[in-house]
Amino acid sequence: MPLTVLSDEQVAGLLENLTLDEYDALKTTIARALHSYSNNASTYDDGHQPERVAMKNHETGATTLFMPSCSPIAMGCKVVTLSAGTDTKPPIQPTGAVTLLSPLGQPTGFIHARNLTAFRTALASSCLLSKRASVKTITAFGSGLQTYWHVRLALLSRGSSIKHVNIIARSFSENARTILRRFHAVPAAAKAREGWAATTFGVLTPGYGEYARLAREQVADADVVFCCVPSREPLFEADLLTSHEGRRKGRLVVAVGGAAPGTRELPRELLLQAVKREGSHLHFHKHAPDGGAVVVDTIEGVLKDSGEIVEAGLKPSQLVELGELVELHRQSEGDESKKDKKLATWLSEGTVIYKSVGLGLMDLAVGSHLIELAASKGVGTVIPAF
Repeated sequence: MPLTVLSDEQVAGLLENLTLDEYDALKTTIARALHSYSNNASTYDDGHQPERVAMKNHETGATTLFMPSCSPIAMGCKVVTLSAGTDTKPPIQPTGAVTLLSPLGQPTGFIHARNLTAFRTALASSCLLSKRASVKTITAFGSGLQTYWHVRLALLSRGSSIKHVNIIARSFSENARTILRRFHAVPAAAKAREGWAATTFGVLTPGYGEYARLAREQVADADVVFCCVPSREPLFEADLLTSHEGRRKGRLVVAVGGAAPGTRELPRELLLQAVKREGSHLHFHKHAPDGGAVVVDTIEGVLKDSGEIVEAGLKPSQLVELGELVELHRQSEGDESKKDKKLATWLSEGTVIYKSVGLGLMDLAVGSHLIELAASKGVGTVIPAF
């Protein structure tokens, strides 16, 4: 059986040049995988998703994650090393590889994990982004690959409506300069085709005198907030979204930067507000629809690895997996149909909080599809009889 090897540069090249149809196919792939995972669909009944294993290197401070996954059609394991950094140790850029195997254990693919990891995380988030009624202003915390791919996929899929992209970074670092260069380097024809040729971009850092005021304004003005920083403190004040004024507008808030118990991207008060189940009594102040739950990629995973979820004391009953929501377009009858319509309204217009810590199945599904896409374009190194 042939083995396909894809370098990080080759992965980035494939993903940078996706057509809308290719993006939709990849999104469908990850949506079906997550739906099957959450609903135990028959196509994945024989699959198995073991818990990730984490090991820490005390010399570098880096943590290496081993994320195995198995389904009836493929097996795989991602090994990725990452670090939030400290005052004495610089952060390590996430790096690693995904190994793909056939159901019989024959190696079929070996893919660099750097861009793949950021892309598949953003691809899962885009399943919620695609349901939003209005996406005009995006505010993103962070300037790394997670930020880049979350914004890039938003531009690819919703570019014609996006007017402003605000990037809030800890400093005007090389990462911040690089992310601006990457957006600028997208060919003019692609920008025009995707509808964002006139979209404005800006980077805000604490070095700017009006940082505190502008950061609050950019969060308040946003239709979508991407949090892509392995922070140990919340990235913004809760009142921006929990006050009466803040709740008048619905927003999609995506948090993907922290996947360890010590990280906190979202304020505790925001999570507690999100899981409140309000009665039928009237409110003097109108606000956007609430769902009464926080959306997550894996309940088991966030209860173990999401610092803000653990700190807020959220229970499994207050969480809903993304895989349970990605196929709401399948309308049912009677009361179930009304329930789905209410959920659809929340996902489209309400305040939706999504927390992701990653799942090996994402790498398996997207990596397998990427091997097929590479073969169709003649990209990668193929070893015919490995």
